[in-house]
Amino acid sequence: MKTNGMFFKVVIAFLIAFVAASLVTLLWNLLIEKNGAIVDWGTSFFLAILIGIVIPIARNKMK
Repeated sequence: MKTNGMFFKVVIAFLIAFVAASLVTLLWNLLIEKNGAIVDWGTSFFLAILIGIVIPIARNKMK
């Protein structure tokens, strides 16, 4: 696979994972912890990096 295509897939997976993790931490703090509208940016960023790298590579290996 070309590196441009893989880079694009990593960026897309990172963005989707970052938005999803941010929403989950926001809703967790609002509904479960009752802390208010607080987003855990560190956890969201770390999870997005991890998922953004692992998922495209794993999907590429399965082809």
